[in-house]
Amino acid sequence: MSDNIETPVSRRLASVKNIVIVLSGKGGVGKSSSSVQLALSLLSLSPTTRVGLLDLDITGPSLPRMVGLDIPEATVHQSSAGWVPVYVDQGRRLGVMSIGFLLKDRGDSVVWRGPKKDGMIRQFLSEVRWGELDYLVVDTPPGTSDEHISLLTHLHPLFTPNISRPTTPTSILITTPQTTALNDTIKSLSFTRKLQLPVMGLVENMSGYVCPCCGEISDTFGKGGGEQMAKNQQINFLGKVPIDTVLVKLLDSVSKGELIGQGAIDAKIEAEAQADETATVIGEGSGPKDNTTREGDKETSITGGQVLTPAEEFPLLDRYNETASSQVWKGITDKLVSQIDERRSSIRQKLQTN
Repeated sequence: MSDNIETPVSRRLASVKNIVIVLSGKGGVGKSSSSVQLALSLLSLSPTTRVGLLDLDITGPSLPRMVGLDIPEATVHQSSAGWVPVYVDQGRRLGVMSIGFLLKDRGDSVVWRGPKKDGMIRQFLSEVRWGELDYLVVDTPPGTSDEHISLLTHLHPLFTPNISRPTTPTSILITTPQTTALNDTIKSLSFTRKLQLPVMGLVENMSGYVCPCCGEISDTFGKGGGEQMAKNQQINFLGKVPIDTVLVKLLDSVSKGELIGQGAIDAKIEAEAQADETATVIGEGSGPKDNTTREGDKETSITGGQVLTPAEEFPLLDRYNETASSQVWKGITDKLVSQIDERRSSIRQKLQTN
C-alpha cells in the first residue's frame, strides 16, 4: 500500500477515527432519519463517544430540523481553526454541519450546479473543526449524483490506509422492501463497487408497521426484499426497522421546535443577550435582562417561553432511547461497529505483514 497523499481534507479529518457514509438509491426511504438514528445509537455505545453528522444533501438539507437546530439563530461560527459545527447537546458529543445553517432564510431553495456543490462539499470536509471524533456520519442525497462523486473525490487520500490510520471510509445502504426502492439500491451498490467504497451492509427500513393497539404487524411496503437483495448481492444484512409511531411523534416534536438542541438554546440566549445590551446602550432599558433563575442548587435558563435546564444534558438522546426503534438500531449499530473493528484489525495485520 502506497504512502498517503496529504491534502487539506486529509489533514482536517486526521482526527476522525471512522467515517460512515449513508447511501440510498431512492428518495423517501428514511435515509436522513436513519443517519440521525445511527448517530444517536453510536453515542449510546459509551458516554465518551463523540459523533459528527455531516449533511451533504445540499439542495434538501433536513438534519438541522431532525435534531432540534432549525432556528435562524443556530448558525455556524468561524474560528481561527475553521468552522465550528452546531452542537445538539451540552457535552458537545454530537456536532452537526449543514448548508441549512448557512441560509439566511431556512425556506430558501439552493439552486446550484455541480461546480458550486463541489466547492461547498470541499469546504465542509476541509474547514469544519470537528476535533477528535470517534465517528463521522455523512448523510448523502438519494441516488448517485454530483455530491457523491465530489465526496469520494475529496476523500480519496483517506482510501490509502497506514499504520497510524489502518482504516478507510465505509458506507451502509438504506432501502425499503419495495421493488422500486430495491432496484435503485442495486444501482447505488454498483456505484460503490465501481469507486471501491466498502459497504458494511444494508438496512431494510419501514419493514412493516406494528399496530400500537394490538401489536399486529402489517407489511405495508412488502416483506423481506432487503434481506433477499443482500443475500443475492453478497453483502451483509444489518437488520429490519419497522415503522415506529413513537419515533415519528418524537421527530415531529423536534421539527416543531418542542424539543430543541443545545446549539439552538445557546444561539437564542446569545441573541437575547445582544438585544438587551443594544437596548441598554440606546437607553431603552435599565440593563441586561437576567436570563437565569435559581431553583435550589439548579440553574435554569429562560428563553422563548421555555424553561431550559442544563441538567438535562441530552434530552434528544434520552427521549430516543425510550423508543422501540432505538433497540432495533442498537442491534444494527453493534453489527456495524463490529464489522468496522474487524476490518480495521485485518488492515492493520496486512500492513504489519508487509
